[in-house]
Amino acid sequence: MIGARKIEYKTLDQMRLMRRAGLVVAGALAAVQRALAPGVTTQQLDAVAEDHIRSHGATPSFLGYQGYPASLCISVNDEVVHGIPGARVLAAADLISVDCGAIVGGWHGDSAFSAMVPGADPDPGDVDLVAVTEQAMWRGIAAMDSGGRLNDVGAAVEDFVAERYGLVEEYGGHGIGTAMHQDPHVLNYRTRDKGPRLKAGLCLAIEPMLTAGDPATKVLADDWTVVTTDGRRAAHWEHSVALHEGGLWVLTAADGGRESLAALGARFAPLGD
Repeated sequence: MIGARKIEYKTLDQMRLMRRAGLVVAGALAAVQRALAPGVTTQQLDAVAEDHIRSHGATPSFLGYQGYPASLCISVNDEVVHGIPGARVLAAADLISVDCGAIVGGWHGDSAFSAMVPGADPDPGDVDLVAVTEQAMWRGIAAMDSGGRLNDVGAAVEDFVAERYGLVEEYGGHGIGTAMHQDPHVLNYRTRDKGPRLKAGLCLAIEPMLTAGDPATKVLADDWTVVTTDGRRAAHWEHSVALHEGGLWVLTAADGGRESLAALGARFAPLGD
């Protein structure tokens, strides 16, 4: 089960168990999206997600993780990742990124989306930033089916983003399974280190973070919230993905990634929900 770099390779049955957690996460994020509105607080959105997670027999992955105090990470406007839900009131056209994790039977799912708070015409640049970040994620996911090495994932993200937006390098994706964060660390850019082979049993969380300006970041005094140093907006997308002999199964996508993988020529291979 454990290979080079202490990677936890999963069996097909274990991937099916992870899919259960992935669907809970997908449902929680869908509930949050439905609740997005001006005047709603980030704490209220956190309550929506926690209720969904617990009502489906799951446990929030984030709550209590290294002392983290909430079930979601909610990052608004210039916040990149790890924003703590609280009394902040959302305004129309805010750019919000929501990250969620859940545990079912000891197995984790982890996913994130970015969106514009409805109620006003959004800035076209913000809309494009969200769309490019999502598509960069799907390019990274599709690259898992390359038969190559882990560096192919980061290269695919970097090549798609090019120089259109800032690409945050301090944070990245990760292995996922019996723990939320496992080896290997997944960079969103290419390096000389090609990394481990992309082979059956590998489960990864792919999560690019892009900024409208300079990609430099800093952590606020709460020791969690990561913001852009220039105050420009940021977006974040993530899915947990299983690679097996038949292809890819996006564990945290309601459709398993069928449409997006097909559009990129990657093999969509569900194992049954």
